[in-house]
Amino acid sequence: MEFIKVDNSYKKHIALITLNRPKELNALNLQLMGELRDALKNLDEDDTVRAIILTGNEKAFAAGADIKQMAGKTAIDMLNVDQFSTWDQIKKTKKPIIAAVSGFALGGGCELAMTCDMIVASETAKFGQPEIKIGVMPGAGGTQRLTRAIGKAKAMEMVLTGKFISADEAEKVGLINKVVPVEMYLDAAVELAEQIAQLSPVAVKLAKESVNRTFETHLDEGLHFERKNFYLTFASEDQTEGMNAFVEKRKPDFKGK
Repeated sequence: MEFIKVDNSYKKHIALITLNRPKELNALNLQLMGELRDALKNLDEDDTVRAIILTGNEKAFAAGADIKQMAGKTAIDMLNVDQFSTWDQIKKTKKPIIAAVSGFALGGGCELAMTCDMIVASETAKFGQPEIKIGVMPGAGGTQRLTRAIGKAKAMEMVLTGKFISADEAEKVGLINKVVPVEMYLDAAVELAEQIAQLSPVAVKLAKESVNRTFETHLDEGLHFERKNFYLTFASEDQTEGMNAFVEKRKPDFKGK
């Protein structure tokens, strides 16, 4: 891996992926996204990992796509490259992904953070979709996920003007989970990941799948999907362990089975 760093045992049951193009403010080129896709696939298959944290550095989570790599391309060039196919693995990842954001999360960086399941941000974080300022528009989910997260009016303003919002405003409009001092943003993400990692991996995967289903269907179908996943948890050893531990007033020992 040249443009990301992967620590699959950063903490117990927690993996850390760090975007590593500091001179380019972690701009998302094709190679970085391919490495990220492969890393997530491997971590999803690693039974020792129960939660994943994705981060950059204090200055930038990711300042956008690599414009130099796209400048001069034609529509057919972009179609043939199919750069967005690498993003599908992020969506397919069954384990929860927490974005730990500091500094710039712009364009593709904002879209990457939104593709994660939760976002913890430092007080220096800036979110935005400034593609309109260079004559294009968001293409990795910015118009769709941003609108679902913060509503039409605010999303329209950000997408059509390219304005940035602060971490405080992002929390206020529901884009992120928490704002903390810059020296604590990674620790805050770890704390959240640790809360998840001590729970049943089976139930966590099914619950994540059910929440995501909200954005793909209407209420009745979503409720039906939720109930099927709820019933499925009763086929796991974790369900037996969890309920027995509750009755016996002890801490459960989940195995992910």
